[in-house]
Amino acid sequence: MTAVASADRRLTIVVGITGGIAAYKAVGVARALVLAGHDVHVVATEGALRFVGRPTLEAISRNPVHTNLYEGVAEVRHVALGQRADLIVIAPATAHTIASLAAGLAGDLLGTTVLASRAPLVIAPAMHTEMWENAATQANIATLRSRGVTIVGPGSGQLTGSDSGAGRMSEPDEIVAVAVAAAGPRDLAGRSILISAGGTREPLDPVRFLGNRSSGRQGVALARAAVARGARVTLVAAHLEVEPPHGVAVEHVGTTDELLATMRRLAPEHDTVIMAAAVADFRPREVAEGKLKKEAVGETLTLELERTPDVLATLAAERAPGQRIVGFAAETEADAEALRALGAAKVARKGADYLVVNRVGWSEGFGTPTNDVMILDATGSVVSTASGDKLSVADRILDALA
Repeated sequence: MTAVASADRRLTIVVGITGGIAAYKAVGVARALVLAGHDVHVVATEGALRFVGRPTLEAISRNPVHTNLYEGVAEVRHVALGQRADLIVIAPATAHTIASLAAGLAGDLLGTTVLASRAPLVIAPAMHTEMWENAATQANIATLRSRGVTIVGPGSGQLTGSDSGAGRMSEPDEIVAVAVAAAGPRDLAGRSILISAGGTREPLDPVRFLGNRSSGRQGVALARAAVARGARVTLVAAHLEVEPPHGVAVEHVGTTDELLATMRRLAPEHDTVIMAAAVADFRPREVAEGKLKKEAVGETLTLELERTPDVLATLAAERAPGQRIVGFAAETEADAEALRALGAAKVARKGADYLVVNRVGWSEGFGTPTNDVMILDATGSVVSTASGDKLSVADRILDALA
């Protein structure tokens, strides 16, 4: 897994597993961390072992699984694990576990491990929607966030039985990527970053639009990685297909005009602007007030299009002193040097400080979990390249800025 393999050292990681049906996913979390070269120690509650067997967890983690507060008393294991840990990940984190963490309880080995550790703590909540939305759970989550705990998810989707809604545990890949980022550098502390994500849509009539296939995954990954590295982040979201990360301010926009107005309003408050959103380059010159009917239009429809405003060039031209502007360029060019040349021309034309050039096509770039990019500076020179899941690519982009 690219996101984990980018870690610059071998971490000692405690994976806490609690008694929820999503405990089976924790096997994937532990496995990914082990394959990335980290030293993984599983601390499972008695409830967790009702869902996942100890032999499975020991085989995956390659270490004994710890459950009992009174095991290893001579080696003071109830605090030793926490003291040695570089990172603690709890997945799944049940409502009961979240309440215990918020209250600082130490009634089991996992509780004492967390209290005895100064390592970053990442939790992945998993529970039914009503439990997640309960005021007590939300208050406990707010308490943990205020203490610097990183919360991954939960997402929305199929739950136990026929239930569906918010409370589904995030997938192992996302949990691992966020966790490793939380254990990484806080080199963006004190920085303020404005990020756009998604794709703008230009209406033809009240029900149709011109747009693009951007899901917003890369922009959201940038926001998530920047927050993990200590930055204050504002995300301008245009029709995202993924949930924005916690810990960021979000403003929603629809059209290119709305994106431009919002970015211009917010840009002066940030020292870095990253234009990751895919802008619809053209819009209908006239927008129909009612739905265009096939019977009225006939067999063919001719549209007159006009250019939309150039958001990146405008932001670059209006930048505040010392502010850095980062643009994105989605291209279908297959040849690497030709792709770089396209990017070099664009970064010069737009006046940006950096340009992230990503190759897109029918099955790559847009709407996919991975990306392949080259990062150019203002002279058109390649300062870095990255390939892999979008969170790891986001970290490489931020490395160039940091």
